[in-house]
Amino acid sequence: MQKHHRLFPAIRIFSAVLFSALLFTGGVLVGYGNRPEIDRVVGVLNTEQPASATGSPQSPALATCVDEKGANVPCLLDRSGVSENNDAPADFSQFWKAWNSINERYVPTKHKAVSNQEKVWGAIAGLTDSLGDPYTYFMPPQEKSLFEQDVAGSFGGVGMQVGMKDGILTVIAPLKSSPAERAGIMKGDNVLRIDGATTTEMSIDKALYLIRGPVGEAVVLTLFRDGKGEPFDISIVREVIQVPTVDTEQKGDVFIIRLYGFPATGADLFRGALREFVESGTNKLVLDLRGNPGGYLEVAVDMASWFLPQGKIVVSEEEKEGAGKVYRSKGYNVFPDKFHFVVLIDGGSASAAEILAGALSQQGVATLVGAKTFGKGSVQELVPISKNTSLKVTIARWITPNGTNLSDGGLEPDVKVEYTKEDAEKGRDPQLDKAIEIVRKEAW
Repeated sequence: MQKHHRLFPAIRIFSAVLFSALLFTGGVLVGYGNRPEIDRVVGVLNTEQPASATGSPQSPALATCVDEKGANVPCLLDRSGVSENNDAPADFSQFWKAWNSINERYVPTKHKAVSNQEKVWGAIAGLTDSLGDPYTYFMPPQEKSLFEQDVAGSFGGVGMQVGMKDGILTVIAPLKSSPAERAGIMKGDNVLRIDGATTTEMSIDKALYLIRGPVGEAVVLTLFRDGKGEPFDISIVREVIQVPTVDTEQKGDVFIIRLYGFPATGADLFRGALREFVESGTNKLVLDLRGNPGGYLEVAVDMASWFLPQGKIVVSEEEKEGAGKVYRSKGYNVFPDKFHFVVLIDGGSASAAEILAGALSQQGVATLVGAKTFGKGSVQELVPISKNTSLKVTIARWITPNGTNLSDGGLEPDVKVEYTKEDAEKGRDPQLDKAIEIVRKEAW
């Protein structure tokens, strides 16, 4: 009996140790299960734990914000965890919780397995989409390659420029002699679907990626056009697209320069066209910027400098922190005082075309004739994210000499002239006719 009594203390000690071990293990497991989401992430490099939390989303909490003078001040997070101050810290643990939930629970389709890297690219694309700016977007490898081809001025496609107008993918203009122009695409057409894929909430880079493709193969565009009751399909065979820049024509005593873009070589080509104008012996000039989707800012400034005294403002930037760089005329200004000048614009005139038209009109050099321009007045910067990916981000807005923000709807013409579908079908050009009439009448 005494043997058994001697065992009791040992059993009690063993039980206490076992209970302590179980309690410790349980605590470890509970703590492991409740560890920060970022510590549970697998398959991702370069993750970082935030230095401090921004407060529980369950109740109001204080965070550090920046006031109007740039000083750090306490600010209140609401119950959603979102600060009333846009500069307040974000709770990034929500992202990692979503990431882990997808990796742990999502069942992929048989035809689409997504890699971790593709998920990261998708997250960056979502980040840019949240800004609501169609010209700020992320370019994964395929889209980046297409963008580089576009900048080079030679690529496979249908030959039309597109942009976002009131949230709808819209044709800015078909390029001259392109497959799109031959197929009957018109500026202002809404592109509803590309090979059956809806363009609703589609980014511009994604749309370009779908429109372009192997040369010789067709792409089907579903379009809506004002005056045509129902959407309709147009099939266009892709070609290698060479972007045109300039051509000239003389109609009696009026010299016409048609400018189709602002590529890197545009300044030299425009100078050659102006030389033709001077040699023509007339002082009546029409510069046709209709259907011109823009290009390099520096080229537009150089072109404006032929008509403006040195130092005159061509355009200025409005940056995040306020006024930015001002671009001024280089002062070539070679034309005589008695110079008759009209610039033609329409809904296909965008970006650098609007900058040039705005400067020439608002500095008192030219009269604008035609229709309201597209309204693409933002400045983008290309930011390398990795070797094969880039971010195109809006860093400023263009402001014309009289203070017009081009992103707020574009330029209004001084003389408004409509160009209808019937005009196009019958080969009439009332806008050009009006421009010729004005340069022949006015003497400045």
